Amino acid sequence: MPASTRKALGRLSLPERTFVANALRTETVGGVLLLAAAVTALIWANVPALHDSYETVSHFHLGPEALGLHLSIEHWAADGLLAIFFFVAGIELKRELVAGDLKDPRAAALPVVAALCGMAVPALVYTLTNLTGGGSLAGWAVPTATDIAFALAVLAVIGTWLPSALRAFLLTLAVVDDLFAILIIAVFFTADIDLAALGGAALGLAAFWLLLRKGVRGWYVYVPLALVIWALMYNSGVHATVAGVAMGLMLRCTRRDDEEHSPGEQIEHLVRPLSAGLAVPLFALFSAGVSVSGGTLGEVFTRPETLGVVLGLVLGKAIGIFGGTWLTARFTRASLSDDLAWADVFAVATLAGIGFTVSLLIGELAFDGDASTTDAVKAAVLVASLIAAGLATVLLKLRNTKYRALYETEERDEDLDGIPDVYEQDDPAYHLRMAAIHERKAAEHRRMAELKTAERLAEVTGGAGEDDDRRA
Repeated sequence: MPASTRKALGRLSLPERTFVANALRTETVGGVLLLAAAVTALIWANVPALHDSYETVSHFHLGPEALGLHLSIEHWAADGLLAIFFFVAGIELKRELVAGDLKDPRAAALPVVAALCGMAVPALVYTLTNLTGGGSLAGWAVPTATDIAFALAVLAVIGTWLPSALRAFLLTLAVVDDLFAILIIAVFFTADIDLAALGGAALGLAAFWLLLRKGVRGWYVYVPLALVIWALMYNSGVHATVAGVAMGLMLRCTRRDDEEHSPGEQIEHLVRPLSAGLAVPLFALFSAGVSVSGGTLGEVFTRPETLGVVLGLVLGKAIGIFGGTWLTARFTRASLSDDLAWADVFAVATLAGIGFTVSLLIGELAFDGDASTTDAVKAAVLVASLIAAGLATVLLKLRNTKYRALYETEERDEDLDGIPDVYEQDDPAYHLRMAAIHERKAAEHRRMAELKTAERLAEVTGGAGEDDDRRA
């Protein structure tokens, strides 16, 4: 299609639509569990009778001390369980770039630029807020992350019929967001490096890659190796979640002729429920438990660090993603899909201001050793996510009637072959099937018309006979 007529955020290809639908279904369930875990953490940490038990469990240590892995439960959740989350993110990004709709550089440009702008502008907003207010610049990366599970849970709760193209856009934004977040963590939040451990982790990753290329199969090979790589990465001083995303990016995500699914797709199908249903909710359970009071909530809007987080997530994300999308469309001469309006893009950009999981993680790393500021920043992330969710709910609800019509069009399958009709408009066989269906319906309507005509004539004839009898 010529560049001058290319559509931005148009209808997904059928394979991509199927993949996105399956992925989002799991993430939505995980998002509901994430919300439940966050609420549980807040109750557990703020009810006076339960607070001490929350602290006791969160700071309970376990693991082999000789291997440098005698960690608290909270630490295991952040460094261990989130490695699973980033492993899935790595697979998602690899699949999108080599087998998904993003393998076309022109199609990839829009969500990638939007995601980058959606990270740069919040960081800038935070920095300006703290330069003006005299706060710490250490938390500049906190408002850069989007939590896809939380965002999808909001969509599930408010019952919007958001079109698949916008859902896919949101998913891709979050995946790119996660990748750059892990790069930020690796580059800016790594202090002391243990070169021996880092070298061991690199050798482990090389062995992981070699085994994959040789076609070696069996979880009993890869799971122990992955644990060793993770442990070495942790002890190297680089955040252990980097190991997860590195291994995810190594998996092959293209199908061979004799394969129904690539190895990456198969493993993602197995691991995603573990990530969305267990790893991320448990991380939220032990990270979102901050003490919330009137003073704490008031402090969110008065301290420059916390105000920067709120403004970064609520305003920075919306402006950055919307602006990046508009600029990309403008300079690539792509027009927005006929089914959508720029108001829809802004609503999704607002929804991306929900920055829960990775924002909490970066908040812990940015203010490590300052428990008071860490808790205040966590409260700011929670408040900002709720504000962004509320604004997005209003904006999306205003367009929900339009979204429902688009959804019904995308789902319509009149020939009952399991493929939505919109994907078969260029298939002659589809039109022949529809012609046969309409001919059968026409024949049935003709038969019913003849039947009803005969019944009406019978009623008229019978009625005339009764009138004649009465006159006699």
